[in-house]
Amino acid sequence: MDTNTLGNGKVLIYNGAGILHSIDNTARLNIWIDNKSLGQIRPKEYLIIDLAKGKYEFTALHMDMVNMRSKHQVEIDENTKVINIEPTITSNRLTVTNTLPNNFEKYVYRMDRK
Repeated sequence: MDTNTLGNGKVLIYNGAGILHSIDNTARLNIWIDNKSLGQIRPKEYLIIDLAKGKYEFTALHMDMVNMRSKHQVEIDENTKVINIEPTITSNRLTVTNTLPNNFEKYVYRMDRK
């Protein structure tokens, strides 16, 4: 996979959780885009979705001692390719990186969970 196949609405979203969240099992992120559930993305998982150009509200939730919910405004355009969402100690962080993470070969595509 490389970023040449992304853009023009095709966006890769991955969970970039660090080792500390992965160890204590607080790294699973539930994601909504404009209040529509995208589902859960576990550490080292990604998915690819199609989004039309425009502004979107991403909501991310991870469970620690309390629910850590955050909202992020993201503008999707023809150059938007890669979004990193990761839990932090106090909230969640969303970054449009447009580059794949280091060691991307260790990431897996998120399968549908029933």
